[in-house]
Amino acid sequence: METSNGSFRTDFILLGFSDQPQLESIISVVVFIFYIVTLVGNTTIILVSYLDTQLHTPMYFFLSNLSFLDLCYTTSIIPQMLANLWGPKKSITYGGCVLQFFFALDLGATECLLLAVMAYDRYAAVCQPLHYTVIMHPELCQKLVLTSWLGGLGSALILCSLTMKLPRCGHREVDNFFCEMPALIKMACVYSKVIEIVVFTLGVIFLLVPLSLILISYGVIIRAVMTIKLAARWKKILNTCGSHLTVVTLFYGTLIYMYMKPQNSTSQEQGKFFTLFYTVITPSLNPLIYTLRNKDVKSAVKRILQIKKKTFNKVMSDKEKMHQSTEKQRNIVLY
Repeated sequence: METSNGSFRTDFILLGFSDQPQLESIISVVVFIFYIVTLVGNTTIILVSYLDTQLHTPMYFFLSNLSFLDLCYTTSIIPQMLANLWGPKKSITYGGCVLQFFFALDLGATECLLLAVMAYDRYAAVCQPLHYTVIMHPELCQKLVLTSWLGGLGSALILCSLTMKLPRCGHREVDNFFCEMPALIKMACVYSKVIEIVVFTLGVIFLLVPLSLILISYGVIIRAVMTIKLAARWKKILNTCGSHLTVVTLFYGTLIYMYMKPQNSTSQEQGKFFTLFYTVITPSLNPLIYTLRNKDVKSAVKRILQIKKKTFNKVMSDKEKMHQSTEKQRNIVLY
């Protein structure tokens, strides 16, 4: 059905990597593997942070939210992507495209703010250790997380409504593997200065400002760390802060390259592979980075597995005793 702005509310065609069919099978296998790693890794962090009382701290509260966010982010994109890579059709409904676009914006902006919140948490832990529990009390942590989610929601509503109103003059082909803003803007048949200004403004708010706050926080942290003489504490600080900094570098680096440049200055093929990196690879690396560099998480996993093993052994032992008791009673009756 033709709309008033010249757009068709019918299925869109996700071109993805169809111009390089020899790569599609390889990409689908790689994406599937990374998606499984993302599901397992982030679910593990959420469960471990919830089950182990020693991890009921602000840092792991934020990390659990980051893991949940990554789960939602990848799930909003990858299943549709794999269906298009494995099946003959490359289509997505108009409603599905809008939802995919909206959730990608919402969750991406939320992660930008959440990473800044996590940097503030590390600053308070390192630079204000005696007042850390007072500063990062549960109510403040909940408010910071809620602000991050609401901020992402607000930016997504603005950008989604503006982008989807652009006239497409019947164009249905989205030159990407999911409904992402740069591809949808390029699909429009008119140039919108308003969109470019809004994207740049929100990019400053959700990318450059949080990144600046993160860099300032770590500048203060590094200065404080230099005065610490205890090697063990110094190493622990570097491990926890290093994990966060690695995630920040991977996430912000690709996003700034994609969204803070003029939309017509990046080749579409190059943009696809950058998009593939921060939508598929980065969410799978987050749990690996935090678990491999964090002794607290690894210790918590071991404790939970030991408890589960003891519980399982006890249950099996009780069942065996019950079985023996039943057999004994049966023998007595038969006798």
